Amino acid sequence: MKKFFDDIKKDIKFKQAGPGKKLTDDASKAPVAQGSAPTRARQSPTDGAQRAGAAALARVEQQQRPRVHTSHDAIRNQVKRELEAEAAAVADEKKEAESEESTLPVKDPASLSVSGVFFTCPLTGATLTKAEREVRVKEAILMWFSEDPVEASVMMVHTFNKDREKVKAAVDIISRYTENICKNPTEEKYRKIKVSNKVFQEKMSCVEGSREFLQSLGFQSTMLSVDGQEEEFLLLPEQEPSALEVMKEKLSRLQKGEPVRAQLDRQLQVYRPSPDATHFELPPDFYNLSAEELKREQQLKNEVVERNAMLRTKAMREKEEQRERRKYNYALLRVRMPDGNILQGTFLARERVATLYEFVRTALADSWQPFELLAPGGQKLKEDEEVAINECNLVPAAVVTFSWDAAVQADIAAAGGQSAKAIFKAELLENIRTLS
Repeated sequence: MKKFFDDIKKDIKFKQAGPGKKLTDDASKAPVAQGSAPTRARQSPTDGAQRAGAAALARVEQQQRPRVHTSHDAIRNQVKRELEAEAAAVADEKKEAESEESTLPVKDPASLSVSGVFFTCPLTGATLTKAEREVRVKEAILMWFSEDPVEASVMMVHTFNKDREKVKAAVDIISRYTENICKNPTEEKYRKIKVSNKVFQEKMSCVEGSREFLQSLGFQSTMLSVDGQEEEFLLLPEQEPSALEVMKEKLSRLQKGEPVRAQLDRQLQVYRPSPDATHFELPPDFYNLSAEELKREQQLKNEVVERNAMLRTKAMREKEEQRERRKYNYALLRVRMPDGNILQGTFLARERVATLYEFVRTALADSWQPFELLAPGGQKLKEDEEVAINECNLVPAAVVTFSWDAAVQADIAAAGGQSAKAIFKAELLENIRTLS
């Protein structure tokens, strides 16, 4: 195409050059024709034709010229390739994780040492799972308003709000309101709270239950005109001296209030003697780990021997032990009695050893007799020391050995007495089971 336009240009120039002549002719003697018509000049292309030709030439040159990649192009392409590679890697990793999770063995519920971790609502006595405990406790508190609005609002303030600093600030403000009213019972300004007040908004509105408690004291919501605008106030009618004493008592209940928490169900169970006492199959509720993390923990156990063979400092060992303890929220403990029977219960990993002693004591027929508990390694678990269960390496599950205090048993024998034949209470033995 380019050659075609070049030929056209050359032809135009050739024709505009005039008539031809021989190379041997003398230019000075060339005759000039008289009266002959002058040569007619050819018109040049129009502007439109020139623009069209220029555009055509540009297209041709663009097609023939190879594209030179700039540095921006190279960077853009590199980033695109890296993003595509990263997306592919994430997809592969997700697919692999799903595949690994699907290959984790699913335990038969019948083979578990305990079906799960359960709690008891202190207000209703209902048995709750881990997932539903908070919701059910809140529902029970709201239902309590029909029984005791003061107690319900106190429980609401201390249970519904996680930020203890905000709770303390709200209780302090309510205490100030109440104390001012009791000191100045006839002054209306102390019995009127402007809801849009900065202190009320910052310290009270953000704490659930604080307004309900004020209402239980007798405050009522009222709209009053302020500078021509309606605003909400909480008003308390003038109180009799006896009513002021009741207000102080209600305030004391708020100040001493504690969060209502679902209590761990021990799931106490007695088993017959069994060689499988040290075999545990725990549900996922006992672990503070995901399924993938649990599988990784199984793999890491193979490295324990190598790690123990290394020369480690005391600080390194303590750090590893602390990390190990944080993996578990609960502990399933079995207590092997002198007659071979087994007492089983569920505990929080952070509970003290004293709670284990109390748990065993409540199951004994002769609960007055002193006894000792020995950990799997043979060391004595001391009831009077503030030591947590997870600090004694009893998590997530362990078998503890029970023994009567030797000195007391010797005194009983010397006096001609005999120890009780049945160690456990009769009602527990009625539901004794066999470990499977």
